[in-house]
Amino acid sequence: MKAFDLHRMAFDKVPVEFLGEVALRSLYTFVLVFLFLKITGRRGVRQMSLFEVLIILTLGSAAGDVAFYDDVPMLPVFVVFVTLALLYRFVMWLMSHSERLEDLLEGKSVVIVENGELAWDKLHAENMTEFEFFMELRISGVEHLGQIRLAIMETNGQISVYYFTDEEVKPGLCILPEGCSERFTRVPEAGDYVCVRCSKIVALEKDQKLACPRCSNPEWSKASRALRVT
Repeated sequence: MKAFDLHRMAFDKVPVEFLGEVALRSLYTFVLVFLFLKITGRRGVRQMSLFEVLIILTLGSAAGDVAFYDDVPMLPVFVVFVTLALLYRFVMWLMSHSERLEDLLEGKSVVIVENGELAWDKLHAENMTEFEFFMELRISGVEHLGQIRLAIMETNGQISVYYFTDEEVKPGLCILPEGCSERFTRVPEAGDYVCVRCSKIVALEKDQKLACPRCSNPEWSKASRALRVT
């Protein structure tokens, strides 16, 4: 075999005319995926559950194979799509009659912030870091956790946020990127400080050095009292 053979790299063993067949196969699988999504009434990818993502990944594998490989017949792929569509409808029907099955396949919504305080153990149980979660909150216009009455991670990965009114906003952990708020292991002045890991608020004295009583983290930042700008 000759290295850097451009013809082999571009076509391998298939003739040039096979490119037209690839185009036809791609159109075929595009139509099948489109019909599948229309039949199942799909929402945006961001709103898909784990079960629905699994279905789409399976479809993608079948669509990719039939589009590119000359030895993959087209009719069996059609059967795959029909089978998955029927399976999807059947599972949706089962979940509408069984809350336990729905919880197993779709998962449950999880409260991540309640009354301005982060439930960091629940957050880690969802395989999400504080940095990812705070980024999602910043996109929603949140500056610190004290602005939030309730933040819920939905089963599709989205985060629903319910805010305090300006009069109810509490001191909270600033979630702006590192560098926008100072961190201390020994606080420079007396006041309310918040653990940068779990958002526990503690009143500290000047020059006090303390590990967080909730998570043992030694770093603190000043509790923010900023109001939301809407």
